[in-house]
Amino acid sequence: MMDLKRCSRCVMPETHETIFYDDEGVCNICRQHELKHEKIDWDKRKQEFVEIVDRYRGKGAYDCIIPISGGKDSTYVLYMMMKKYKVKPLAVSFDHGFYRPHHIKNRDKVLRKLGVDLHLFRSNQKVVKKLMLESLKRKGDFCWHCHTGVFAYPMQIAVKHNIPLLIWGESTAEYTSYYSFDEPDERDEEAFNKWINLGITAEDMEGMLDGSVTMRDLEPYRYPRLRDLNRIGYRSICYGTYHPWDVRKHVDVIQKELGWEVDEVEGVPSDYWYTKLECMFSGVRDYLKFLKRGFGRTTQLATDDVRAGVITREEALTRLRQNDGLKPASLGPFLEFIGITEDEFNEIAARHMVSPWKCDPKKIRKGKTLHDQEDWNLSGVNEQVIIAKEAEAQEE
Repeated sequence: MMDLKRCSRCVMPETHETIFYDDEGVCNICRQHELKHEKIDWDKRKQEFVEIVDRYRGKGAYDCIIPISGGKDSTYVLYMMMKKYKVKPLAVSFDHGFYRPHHIKNRDKVLRKLGVDLHLFRSNQKVVKKLMLESLKRKGDFCWHCHTGVFAYPMQIAVKHNIPLLIWGESTAEYTSYYSFDEPDERDEEAFNKWINLGITAEDMEGMLDGSVTMRDLEPYRYPRLRDLNRIGYRSICYGTYHPWDVRKHVDVIQKELGWEVDEVEGVPSDYWYTKLECMFSGVRDYLKFLKRGFGRTTQLATDDVRAGVITREEALTRLRQNDGLKPASLGPFLEFIGITEDEFNEIAARHMVSPWKCDPKKIRKGKTLHDQEDWNLSGVNEQVIIAKEAEAQEE
């Protein structure tokens, strides 16, 4: 993987989506961060944000919807919107069925502490299994169900309950170049079709499957009709478009103010255990990216740290050499759930490999097993596991 061309400033390789390098070898995403730190008038942006929030405040049962997974970003936005902007939000959580036990406990603790209403949707796992396999085969990405559900479902709730303002987390300009910091970046239908749904709508997915999944099953993954969104006068904006985004500072805030806790994550050093800790299969997703593109989660996180001035480029290179590309222990449960062999998984990944990267999965080292993997319940009823564990602890 060290043979890939990389940005001369950060460490992001040429196989990253939307990336290109200028004459100095600096990637376009690093150039976006120059805009973020040197050109954007953040005081003006914050004033624009205040005006938007005030425009929608007090018009109904809730001032806004905040889509929440319970991870660091959505937790921080929920905290800031209640603490600083004094709104009454409805938190909407799309549970894809793979949330880890500790994460659910962590999320619910935060919601109780803040005192916020939660609308929780948990998806049908039999349908999810078919969606995962189909999108894996066609796009080399098994997370279509998660991408589209997390994005589309809160929009549906906005229409259903007439709550026109939705506030999401960071701007996509932090990590990719679908948008830059000086462009409008709203979580609207354009964004849904540009970088969320992998070019596959719910209607497309119905046609791709074997007839056993209908549009009624796929309703949670369908973006609302524009006329319905326009009827409520919707705005779907990112907190990070109007406020400078600093992940490590945000984690410090929610740990101190809400008791939010980190957890072990596959394939990254322990000081990165604050991100992507929600999902049982984050490690498989990162491993699949490595098979296709030659880099994993550590490269992404180390790149963020280089841009933020936390570590040097040389330190980032050391980190990715040590951590990227380990075969996750969660691959076994994943393959069992989705119903394919490891050879079939590798064959699919090979079909989606991005040139000039080449990879032989047989030469890859194995990673360690997460501390909670034996507690995973793939039927999606993790709360029962937590309750059982707590009961056992009390008896002891």
